[in-house]
Amino acid sequence: MGENRKIILPRLVTSKLLHRQQLHGHGSVSEVSSVVDENLGKRPLNGHKDTFVYRVFASTWNVGGITPSDDLDLEDWLDTRANTCDIYALGFQEIVPLNARNVLGPTKSCISAKWNLLIGEALNKKERKEGAKLTQESTDSSVVEASMQGEGFKCIRSKQMVGIFTSVWVRSNLRQFIHHLDVSCIGSGIMGCLGNKGSVSIRFLLHKTSFCFVCCHLASGGKEGDVLLRNLDVADILARTWFRGQATHELPEKILDHDQVVLLGDLNYRISLQEAETRSLVTAKNWSILLENDQCRGVCPAIAANV
Repeated sequence: MGENRKIILPRLVTSKLLHRQQLHGHGSVSEVSSVVDENLGKRPLNGHKDTFVYRVFASTWNVGGITPSDDLDLEDWLDTRANTCDIYALGFQEIVPLNARNVLGPTKSCISAKWNLLIGEALNKKERKEGAKLTQESTDSSVVEASMQGEGFKCIRSKQMVGIFTSVWVRSNLRQFIHHLDVSCIGSGIMGCLGNKGSVSIRFLLHKTSFCFVCCHLASGGKEGDVLLRNLDVADILARTWFRGQATHELPEKILDHDQVVLLGDLNYRISLQEAETRSLVTAKNWSILLENDQCRGVCPAIAANV
């Protein structure tokens, strides 16, 4: 298992979401990073030649403490019109402002519930439209019910820790093949333990392949030494995250013991150059120098040392 183990780091892309709709008048809340890895889930089962191929959509969004509006449309972000993915792993940061009341007080779960509602509406919009159309055309209640339980998506697990929120959705017909769902939260913020920074990890087995989605919010800052703090956060998350489900030899307990690991989030790694110089290099398309100064070049040392 160790030789095949890999961590997947989502690539950054420009968000299309807020071009058409904004959160409470803010013109730019965040960028969205996403990746669809077609190799996830490709593993022969029970020694047979048959291979089950699933497409996974993993994306992260720091929403800057802004509560989503009731009519926020997530279809562009989740690319639901293509309808090609089977699993959606979504990570959020700062779904609540990171003030003392939110960090030290009780979790405001109503915010994460609202995000889940919006995600479900976007993922199942097509399904609901088809169900409504079938309801108008058919008087057979069993046919309508069967249609509504078809290719829709269900949230199999979600978890919030202060502002970090991870939510995993799968096609309804995959739910029966998913086992050993578990979650682990690690706070690495104030005093090295509070949840303003840290990770929320969700793991499960799909057939015989284990998945672990790790949503992180690492230390911020652009001063000298801040990159070390981010690396220490990652090392801390890898060391302390522990899945304490049923103890069997088939179930991985640590992040890197899983067959497929997806690390996503607001990692806060940046280009170690002055802003003016960075912009000039981007304009000149001088990617080699930018890559040389990328703090996350070749995966951060804390991860590379453990792979």
